[in-house]
Amino acid sequence: MTVHFIGAGPGAPDLLTLRAQRLIAGSPVCLYAGALVSPEIVGNAPAGARIVDTQDLTLDEIVDELRAAHHAGHDAARLHSGDLSIYSAVAEQMRRLDELEIPWDVTPGVPAFAAAAAALGRELTVPGVAQTVILTRYGKRASAMPGGERLADLAAHGATLVVHLGAQAIEEIVATLMAHYGEHCPAAVVARASWPDEIVLTGTLATIAGQVRDAGVRRTATILVGPALEAGGAGESHLYSAERDRGRGCVE
Repeated sequence: MTVHFIGAGPGAPDLLTLRAQRLIAGSPVCLYAGALVSPEIVGNAPAGARIVDTQDLTLDEIVDELRAAHHAGHDAARLHSGDLSIYSAVAEQMRRLDELEIPWDVTPGVPAFAAAAAALGRELTVPGVAQTVILTRYGKRASAMPGGERLADLAAHGATLVVHLGAQAIEEIVATLMAHYGEHCPAAVVARASWPDEIVLTGTLATIAGQVRDAGVRRTATILVGPALEAGGAGESHLYSAERDRGRGCVE
């Protein structure tokens, strides 16, 4: 028996990986966060599977479900939105399973920030403009941020900045970032990226907070800031440059 921790992607059912679909289809137990994972994705579970919505469960209750599946000899698909590598709260579940000697594995998924960039039609790294992407979250209403990871410290780099879990504090975030990026810096907010009710807002640091407020966006949104979001005027990659030495005629 194995617990399969699965990145279920940002929302759209067809952004689920083939591996994830196969593992869900082979798991008699499926745990998912109902507010963040599409019912169509859960629908890949086999007929008669135990389906558990974890959005109102504690960590202990979730682990109890996984332990029960283990004792019954059933594989369990544990679905998390986006990708498991960031803000998934999966590490503590893995530690509990290790203590219980229950085997587990990990299947990555499409992260929300990638779906947001796709909705914007933008590359977050642009030659001569930005070659670094900083992924962070706003720490005021959740776990405290570690030292050295304050938003102002990260903004000082001037890189493309992606802020998760911050829509409710958009005014505070904008005020912090404006001192480093300037009020005319491109900014965007994508709510429920890839879902049918996706909302895409684009503007500058001077305008984006008002747009978010007017649209009523409060959660499940990604904030993106940086010069790379601006259309046009960008450099071209060395990857496809005619000057690049591609080793033609070389003998290995």
